This record gives sequence, structure tokens and C-alpha cells, in this order.
Amino acid sequence: MVALGLFLEWRVTNKNEDAVWLWGMSVVCEIWFAFSWLLDQLPKLCPINRSTDLNVLKEKFETPSPNNPTGKSDLPGIDVFVSTADPEKEPPLVTANTILSILAADYPVEKLACYVSDDGGALLTFEAMAEAASFANMWVPFCRKHDIEPRNPETYFNLKRDPYKNKVRPDFVKDRRRVKREYDEFKVRINGLPDSIRRRSDAYHAREEIKAMKLQRQNRDDEAVETVKVPKATWMADGTHWPGTWMNSGSEHSKGDHAGIIQVMLKPPSDEPLQSTADDTRLIDLTDVDIRLPLLVYVSREKRPGYDHNKKAGAMNALVRASAIMSNGPFILNLDCDHYIYNSQAMREGMCFMMDRGGDRICYVQFPQRFEGIDPSDRYANHNTVFFDVNMRALDGLQGPVYVGTGCLFRRIALYGFDPPRSKEHHPGCCSCCFSRRKKHVSVATTPEENRALRMGDSDDEEMSLSLLPKRFGNSNFLIDSIPVAEFQGRPLADHPAVKNGRPPGALTIPRELLDASTVAEAISVISCWYEDKTEWGNRVGWIYGSVTEDVVTGYRMHNRGWKSVYCVTKRDAFRGTAPINLTDRLHQVLRWATGSVEIFFSRNNALLASPRMKLLQRIAYLNVGIYPFTSIFLIVYCFLPALSLFSGQFIVQTLNVTFLTYLLVITVTLCMLAVLEIKWSGIELEEWWRNEQFWLIGGTSAHLAAVLQGLLKVIAGIEISFTLTSKSGGDDIDDEFADLYVVKWTSLMIPPITIMMTNLIAIAVAFSRTIYSVLPQWSRLLGGVFFSIWVLTHLYPFAKGLMGRRGRTPTIVFVWSGLIAITISLLWVAIKPPSGSTQIGGSFEFP
Repeated sequence: MVALGLFLEWRVTNKNEDAVWLWGMSVVCEIWFAFSWLLDQLPKLCPINRSTDLNVLKEKFETPSPNNPTGKSDLPGIDVFVSTADPEKEPPLVTANTILSILAADYPVEKLACYVSDDGGALLTFEAMAEAASFANMWVPFCRKHDIEPRNPETYFNLKRDPYKNKVRPDFVKDRRRVKREYDEFKVRINGLPDSIRRRSDAYHAREEIKAMKLQRQNRDDEAVETVKVPKATWMADGTHWPGTWMNSGSEHSKGDHAGIIQVMLKPPSDEPLQSTADDTRLIDLTDVDIRLPLLVYVSREKRPGYDHNKKAGAMNALVRASAIMSNGPFILNLDCDHYIYNSQAMREGMCFMMDRGGDRICYVQFPQRFEGIDPSDRYANHNTVFFDVNMRALDGLQGPVYVGTGCLFRRIALYGFDPPRSKEHHPGCCSCCFSRRKKHVSVATTPEENRALRMGDSDDEEMSLSLLPKRFGNSNFLIDSIPVAEFQGRPLADHPAVKNGRPPGALTIPRELLDASTVAEAISVISCWYEDKTEWGNRVGWIYGSVTEDVVTGYRMHNRGWKSVYCVTKRDAFRGTAPINLTDRLHQVLRWATGSVEIFFSRNNALLASPRMKLLQRIAYLNVGIYPFTSIFLIVYCFLPALSLFSGQFIVQTLNVTFLTYLLVITVTLCMLAVLEIKWSGIELEEWWRNEQFWLIGGTSAHLAAVLQGLLKVIAGIEISFTLTSKSGGDDIDDEFADLYVVKWTSLMIPPITIMMTNLIAIAVAFSRTIYSVLPQWSRLLGGVFFSIWVLTHLYPFAKGLMGRRGRTPTIVFVWSGLIAITISLLWVAIKPPSGSTQIGGSFEFP
């Protein structure tokens, strides 16, 4: 920081009189880069590493004690949310494997519930989940019997390591073969669902047409029979119309217009372990194995024209309400449909933090995202290791990491928009609307009247009027009555004097209430499209609306109320998912993130407007989240500066003197030392750090710039534009695991980086030729410009490699557009500032 300050002071005071314009642009860019660097570095001043001890968790919650003589699990419940929207883009087999990994997780069965949100309302997803529920009857007990890891069948059966290592049961080989055969048949059934649904629907449709024609003939004996038009419905296996989206969209059966659906695929398990009997006709021996399965519920919220359904955030809020009525787990784990549980004990690891002393002030536990199927060189930094292993772990030493959309364990009460407990103790003078903690212990089996009493504060200024609850949460009494129960169940155990307002040990060992028809009916009513009208859902309660990156905004609101979050890095990856590996898909992914950041910057969620409850360094971190896309404006200018220097024969400084080179060397060395420090501390590889640096420039000159343009047009002019794919070409080797890496899809996001590359290459050639034929060659200016041009081109190398595809087959339009723009810039520069004093001698040009 000292070296940077001295360097900028020297740059400002030492003007390049020969090229003031070049000096001015470079100084402005460097000042912004210094500001951006500070925003990125300051939140890293308090790094922290955390670890968990699962043995302590088991000792406290699952070991016989005077308060829990039977040793039954006293852990709180967890509701797992899995979101999907389109079975064509998100294959049902992938979603089914994620569901199976959740159902087989190492967590008390009676405390676990899984909710699948199908925002597309597709029968294909519904039947795929039914198939997964059926296959789970074999898969889950098999995992428990043989301690299988990972518990995603597709991943497990494709492991390249020895599957028999550390297995001691003599019947493991036989069991594995049988389960593998059943899984292969399961995959065939899943993959065949589209055709079977279509054939079934066609058959039912033909039958209905025949019935209608017969009825018409009976009513009109002598008249000519017209062709009968019967709605081409999508039929379920029981011979009824699918209430969701039909394959051929019809009235009240399209993606934006269908009824709400809730189907309990697997009923709540019994409270006691259920052992397999000798009479069971099962393919594998499950004697002494608990064969219970967690609750599994399919949910598709109602959608109607004229309502803003708020995309994924709206779907998640619908799950929050439905799950509160059906299972009301005090903690919520949300996963994308392609992110499965890789470590079966991941939920226990997260619960170590939530149930620790002071854990009731933690709003969520964020796990790092890990990805599979990425090329070994990670050409486009898809692993994001610098972000997940450096930035996020550093934030853990402040108020906590940001919420990144998946792999996050939430405290339900924090999602409801309440302040953390004891907020007045930490922030005197701040208004609190959280539930007041009673000094006496309260049984979880409360009546509705006792629930209402729990919602009331002990003092007048903490009292939250009952009349305000429907305004905030809606008019469901079931939902409102569930709130204090979830709050009570989420408290740590009161087993130590340091634990304030804890719950008594053994309070959660009572059986869960069974689901009945009235409960399911109430759950359906709270996922209706009108339920959120005139409530605070999406504004203060639940996932926050109004941004492409609703995850970051939701986490920001929690931190802004004073909550803390925790980053949980497990020895064995907690969750794994997939990521786009080709260049275009990666750019569009980054574009979406950057667009959300620009929206945040221009909204009331800007960190500059944060409350006093947010710590200073945490505020700086969130400010960086909203500002980083604007660096692209200065970055793209700076990438053109070397070319402009070479074209003009000038440089950003008057001469390459010792002072400038010394400053440059000191800053470079200190930056390298910081990089080494981050690499050593976080454990990432040098190649991963370098890939991140390269893609920072690639994304900054393409997707980030487009995001700023989108954001400015939307805020200033109300115009929304999008950068879409227009063509596609790729490799032919379908057997290549990374064939998608070589796919080239043309997008306008590629124009700026290509233009930068071609302009710099042309500038190097022009400057080199001019210097060679000059009477007095100025090699110092050439070397300075060429050095910075090569710096730019080195960072853009993965981008250029991606354009080549597998065999160098790049769409002609890429070269046409880039060449035209580069040549135009070159000719425009020559026209504006032609070479002075050039004379032709002996058929050659001489430039002074």
C-alpha cells in the first residue's frame, strides 16, 4: 500500500509533456485500479480457519444422558430444498441423483425432509422423482449398510478408484452388483420417460377423440360428422390430466399458467428405526439395517398470467412456506439440482456451528462450491478457487462470507427477516423485532395460544403486534404458528452457563406430527400466486426479489441486520456440482453475475447505505461486490494503451528512467509476495491463481463491460438488452469427456477481447517496422509499449485458444468483425495523428 501510494504520487506529479493525453488516461486508470485493489485486499486483513469435531456433536446430541435416557437424536430438523425449472436444460437423471444423495445423507432420518421445487411444472420431472423415490428403497439402505461414499449413485459407480477398498462385509460384492444392475435399469427408465409419457398421452388423446366422435354420431344420426378437436393434454399414469405444464401448452397448462401441485413422494418416517424382516422380498440382505427413508415432497407453485413470479427467488420462498407447514425444520439447506451431497456428513458439519455456543447468532453456514467435469488445466478458471479458498475464507474472519446461491445451510428464523438474538446488547439503540427469549425453558409441544405468547416480547418496545404478522407473512395461521416453534428448536443446548437462552436437552426427542390432508391443503394454499400480495415476502422476508443475483442480496440483508455467517471448509468436499466449461457459456455465466452486481450498486442494497450493524470491512467487501464490474471500463482503456503508445511512438511516461522502473519493480515484487502469501495460506496451486488472473482480464474486457452497459441502460433509460448466442460449432469427438470445451458459440461478448488482441498485434508490427527503419531508433519506447502489449496478450491467451476450437475452426464472422474494428482503429489513429516529418528515401520510409 505504501509503495502504491508513492508510485501514484510520482505518476501524478511527473507529467509526460509529449503525450499528455496518454499520461492522463493511464493515471486515471491506475488510480482506479489502486482503489479497486484496496477494496479487494482490505477484507482479507482478518483471515481465519475453522474446523469441526463431529464426535463432540454426537456426544452432546445422540448419546444417552439423564435428560435423554434412550440416546435418541436431539438434533434439530433440516429441510433440504432442491430447485429445478426445465427438464430439457436440467436433465431429470441429474436431479434424481441429487435427490438420492440427500435421502441417503448421514443425518437422523426422522429429522430430514427433502423438497423438490419444479418451477416448470413438468410431468417428466414429477415421474422422474417418483422413480427416484422407488429406487431409494434399495439405494439408501445399501449406503447405510456398507458406508458408501459418495452417495450419488452415478458418481459412485463411475469412480476410478477401487470400490472394494476398506470394505469388510463378505456380501458387499454381491450387493454392489445387484444394486448396480438395478441402477442401470433405473437410468433406462428415467431416460425413457419422455417417450413413454408422449406415447401414453397420444394413446389417451386418441381414445378421447374416438369417444367424442361416437358421442357426436349418436347425437347427429344423419348429419355429416366434423372432425372433433380434443385438447392435446399430457396424461398421468392413472388416466387423469396432468395439472401442470403440458407438452403442447394449453389454457391453464403452460409454464406461466398452471395450478399449484404438492405431492408427498415419501411419507414422514416412523420415529423409531425400522428393521428389515426375513420375510421381505428384497434383492439384498438388509438385516439390522434401518430401512426408513426421509420425507420427500414434490412442489410446483401456482403460476398465472399477470403475476410477477420472481424466478428462482419466488420458487424458494414458496418452498419456505410449504415446508414450514409440512415439516418446519428450523434449518434449511438449499442446493441446485446439479449439486449433490458428496460428503454424507456435511449437514452434521454445518450443525456443529449452528449448535455451538453463540451459534444462535449465525444466520447461515456457507460451504464452498466444488465442481466436476472441468478440464485438467481449468482454462477458464471454472473452479473459482481464488474466490472460494481465498476471498470467502478471509471474509469468515469478519461478519462472514457472502451467500453464493447453493450449498448453504440457513437458519429459518433469519430467513423470516428477524434480527439476531441479543441485538440490543451488541448494538445499543437499535430497534429489534426478534422474538424475545424467555428466561424459563419452554416445551416445544406448545399450543397455538402458547405460540402466540412466545411471539410477544417481555417489554413494550420489543412487542411485535399480532396484527402485523399477517401483513408480513400472509394470512396462514399454520405458517404464523410455526414460526416460534422453529425459533425454539433452532436454539443451542442450555448445557453450559455461557449459553444464553438455550433449549433444554432432550426437547427435540418427541415424535413429529403426522401429515394429514388439511396440512397438505394448507401448504398448497401458501404456494398460490396471490399469497404474497400485500406481504413482505421478497422484500424483507425470505429470498429478496429485484436482482439477478438474489443470493448475494439475501445474504447482504441478513448481515445488515447484524447476523453473522460462517464458512465451512470440510476435509472431504461437502457438495459437488457441474459448471460450464466452454468459453461462451462461461462468459454468459460471468455476465449474469456482473449484471446482478451492477443492479445491486444502483439499488438500496448498495453497501454505502448499510446500517451501523454491518462491520466496516464487511461493508467494504459488499461495496466491492457492487463496484467490481465498473473496473472493466478502465481495464479496456488500459488494454488499448500499449497499442496507442506503439502507434504514436510515445509512452505513458516521458522516459523509462530509473525512478519509474524502480517503482514498477517494487510494486511487482510486493504483488508477487502477496500472491505467494495467499497461495501458501489458502493451499491453492500457482496455476489456479494464474488462471484466475487471466480470466479476470478476459471477463473484465467482455462480460463485465456488457454488464455495466446493461445496468446503465436499464437504470438511465429503462432499456433492457441481452447478449445471446447466435451460432454454434464444436468438436465431433463425442467420446471425449471434455468435448464441450472445444465448442465455439459466437456471441457479441467476444468482440472487445478480439479487437484488443488484433489491435495490439498490429501495433507491435507497425512500431517494430517504424523503429527498424528510423534514422534514430528509440528502442526504449518500443520496448515499453511491446512489454505492456505482451502483458495484455499473455492474459488473453486462453481466450484466443478457446476461439480456435479443437481444430482451429472459428466462425468467419469472428475474424471479419475483429479485423474491421482493428483496422478502423488503426486508420483512425493515423488520420488523427499522421507521422510527422516522414520522407521516402530509396524506396523506404524514414520516421523520426
